[in-house]
Amino acid sequence: MAKKKATEKKMAYALVAPSLILILVISVWPVLQSFYFSLFDLKLNSPTKSETHLSYSFDLERYLDNYPFLASGIDNEIRNGNATEELVEIKSDLQALDNKLQKNADIQKNYDLVNDKLLNMEEINPEQGILKIDKKTAKDIQEATQEINDELMAISKKTELAQEKKVVGLSSAINQVVVEPTFIGLEHYKENFTDKRMWSALGNTMTFTIISVFLELVLGLAIALLINKAFIGRGLIRATILIPWAIPTAVSALMWKYLYDGQNGIVAMLFEKFGLVDSMSNLLTTQGGAMFSVIFADVWKTTPYMALLLLAGLQTIPGSLYEAASIDGATKWKQFTSITMPLIKSSLLVALLFRTLDAFRVFDLIYVLTGGGPANSTETISVMAYKSMFNQTNFGDGSALSVIVFICVAIISMIYIKFLGRDLLGDQSKK
Repeated sequence: MAKKKATEKKMAYALVAPSLILILVISVWPVLQSFYFSLFDLKLNSPTKSETHLSYSFDLERYLDNYPFLASGIDNEIRNGNATEELVEIKSDLQALDNKLQKNADIQKNYDLVNDKLLNMEEINPEQGILKIDKKTAKDIQEATQEINDELMAISKKTELAQEKKVVGLSSAINQVVVEPTFIGLEHYKENFTDKRMWSALGNTMTFTIISVFLELVLGLAIALLINKAFIGRGLIRATILIPWAIPTAVSALMWKYLYDGQNGIVAMLFEKFGLVDSMSNLLTTQGGAMFSVIFADVWKTTPYMALLLLAGLQTIPGSLYEAASIDGATKWKQFTSITMPLIKSSLLVALLFRTLDAFRVFDLIYVLTGGGPANSTETISVMAYKSMFNQTNFGDGSALSVIVFICVAIISMIYIKFLGRDLLGDQSKK
């Protein structure tokens, strides 16, 4: 018997293994990858921070591409009689640095190879041009190049050099030959959790989520109850109601942007006519008006989705229950509270869970409609992550914000399942 149970257990694991692997690949792995990137100071517009580095490196290609021209430029300035004594000392320091680099075991092996390839204008492999060095060597090189750069900058301020831009530019390039580790640990999280903008974006997200999901639940339930009844043209009404949900979100947002326009928007004009706003232009140019606008657009688009999910739950309730309740003298409200709501609890949970998670991750609607403005009043956490990652090319900070979104979504899911999903998960049967 024990052997049979062990075999069945192995068979069960074998059957669920493909699904577990699929979940790991599609859901878990991207989150782990984002968390890994969030531990680094990754900035795609910075040559020294465009990749993850766990150790110090020396950019030999950059050094040899600038060192000969810097030495030649200093020689020209000395021949012209510009700050001769100071430039001679700088040249001596530069030569001493070059000699030290050629004697370094990590750099010496590729020094001549890279230099020859540069002279012959041949392609240099990253493995040849970027060399790992220890921290002490890196700090020594940084101190030497920084001192040379500072001295040349000081000379250029008090003495007119013949090739000032060239010499100072080459010196600045030499000063960036050491590539520091981009690993910063949890610094991005520390900065975000002390950043008022992040908390403001999180507050905007919660406001949008709570108000929009509540309105969609109330309206969706009302529509579901209505179209669940038998009447002429019910099929056409059901199909018509689903049209807003079928429209792509970006298209829907752009459509509402025109409708909210402060000069020609028909919806803005109607809102002003009925006294909902003081001016047509207030909808997208004021903080309260912009938040109202995105919530109104989202409720219009997503209420049919909520109604569809709740309608599926309503259709599982036997009509005989309502007939029996009616015979017993139960009112419509009593039937709704005693029969309808308890029996659609599972459907209600699923609808609320899906819609809350979807609303919390909202991006396309707000990005197209308001761009997060005005003054970041409609900027959600997802929009903020997008701006940080793509507009500012701060990949590390954007990844950290993405992980924060995932954590918030996970917390919301656990809260729903803990307090509303016991019946759905069969928790009560275990007690």
